[in-house]
Amino acid sequence: MDLAALAIAVPLLAAAGLVGLRPLLPRWGAQVLGVAAAAAVAVLCSIVLVRARDETLVYWLGGWRPRGGVAIGIGFEIDQFGAGAAVLAALLAVGAVVFSLRYVGETDDLFEALMLVFLAGMVGFSFSGDLFTLFVFFELTLISAFVLCGYQIERRAPLEGSLNFAVVNSVGGFLFLFGIGLVYGRTGALNLAQIGRVLDGEPADALVAVAFGLIVCALLIKAAIVPFHFWLADAYAVARTPVCILLAGVMSELGLYAVGRIYWSAFSGAFTGAEGELRAILVAAGVVTAVLGALMALAQTHLKRLLAFVTVSYLGLMLAGVGLLTAEGLAGAALFAVGDGFLKAALFVGVGVVQHRFGHVDVGPLHGRGRALTVTAVLFAVSSFAVASLPPFGSFLGKTLLEHGATSAGYGWLVPVFVGVSALCGAALLRAWARVFAGLGEPAEEPRTIESSGEEAGREGDEPPGRRPWTMLLPLAAFIVAGLAAGVWPGLADGTVAAAERFVDHRSYAVSALGGSAGPPRAAIPSGVPHWYDWLYSAISLGGAVLVAWVTLQGRRPARPLRRPLSVLRAAHSGHPGDYVAFVVAGTAILGGLFTLLLT
Repeated sequence: MDLAALAIAVPLLAAAGLVGLRPLLPRWGAQVLGVAAAAAVAVLCSIVLVRARDETLVYWLGGWRPRGGVAIGIGFEIDQFGAGAAVLAALLAVGAVVFSLRYVGETDDLFEALMLVFLAGMVGFSFSGDLFTLFVFFELTLISAFVLCGYQIERRAPLEGSLNFAVVNSVGGFLFLFGIGLVYGRTGALNLAQIGRVLDGEPADALVAVAFGLIVCALLIKAAIVPFHFWLADAYAVARTPVCILLAGVMSELGLYAVGRIYWSAFSGAFTGAEGELRAILVAAGVVTAVLGALMALAQTHLKRLLAFVTVSYLGLMLAGVGLLTAEGLAGAALFAVGDGFLKAALFVGVGVVQHRFGHVDVGPLHGRGRALTVTAVLFAVSSFAVASLPPFGSFLGKTLLEHGATSAGYGWLVPVFVGVSALCGAALLRAWARVFAGLGEPAEEPRTIESSGEEAGREGDEPPGRRPWTMLLPLAAFIVAGLAAGVWPGLADGTVAAAERFVDHRSYAVSALGGSAGPPRAAIPSGVPHWYDWLYSAISLGGAVLVAWVTLQGRRPARPLRRPLSVLRAAHSGHPGDYVAFVVAGTAILGGLFTLLLT
């Protein structure tokens, strides 16, 4: 199990080496070291994933093992989902660093070092088995992300976007820390398995409900769930493309992973009998996020903001899957996160290629100019259809599992929500593709936002704009192939459901971490997907995406019934940190109040 610690140590040591050798190491040497370190992490995490196939792997740093069921040391407790999240982060990091080889400027000596620290934080977050270690890697991930978003300090827009990101997520960090303090005061423990044993079978009191609410709200801020989502569009719109690959592909999804990990490992026993109320709260938050994100995506003409709101929308779908509190819903959310993560990364790479060539990310100035980018146009179109649930990509298979999980849990009404949201998000992407790469419709104007308030984004690198290096196109194609592999890999759906069954079994998790006896293992239910009606739902999503894209291409303004709601939503996304913090406070009060009233 030393491999788990090594997967975190390698990027941190490589980052320190890049900083220490900065005066001596040529630019190409730093780039090679960055790619090699990210690739090494991907290999190490893949080995850990294979080893975690049949059991939860436990590694105690310094050999401080539990005694008498009491854990004092720092432990990594790694299941398939945690290892899978680490593999996804590492693979996306490899593609991001390869893409940046000819994309970032020649003077960006510290860029790879920051990317490696970012990667180390995400891997550690995925492996952590106690609340405080989870918080430490939570902060390491966010701090490196803040710096990467504001890396272009000579421009105002990245600094403003990074400031919004930092302020809102710092509030989330305080909420997380306060929640940890309450849990420690109540249980005398930080290890998730030990907390679960203390709370298991006892009805939750107000203190436990408030602690759970604070921790969940902190993680929902990281996951950009409404009304905590405002920072995401501002950050994505101004961050460099390699950074966006990691932000959209895996970072926010880790917040949802942690919600599931903390609930099933630590709090599920305390909330026995209140699953229905908790399910209703989480599913409602997911649906509101999915619908609002889809509508806002359809209203965008700034390509990065468009992708940001598609990300918000699909994070809502994933939260609905996790919120079903069933193994099948969790499996669908996990598989959907993997397939969609690769496709979002591919779309951001496509936008990066366009920005590198033309120096714009607004659809208006780009109208019809993308015809010269034939390969990019084809791959961008494929990714857009795949996001709209094109079989047999991983996003289709994951959404199918989500729909089955919703129906099995008595939430069959979620199926049309999933179909409609996929259609709207696909329509937003296809409309942008038609304008940029085919010259259809009329040029659009982007409302004034942080990144368009008098300052053009410009090209992000020093490479001559007339060239498209293979280091840009290779990650684009590789991410699409990976998204396809997530949908056609033999036995992946059944394996994900089996992993989810183990994930939700908190008694077995506690035995793996602390020792003791557990009941018989839960039998995994075969996924049995897809059925004929799953293909029908996919056809409806794809047809709806094409239809809505075609209708909205006919005019620049949204339909009259949508104009006022969209104007209100745009006004709410003001770009002012104070406004965003007010929404965070209000959202925390509402969700925390609901948790306290309904779960005790």
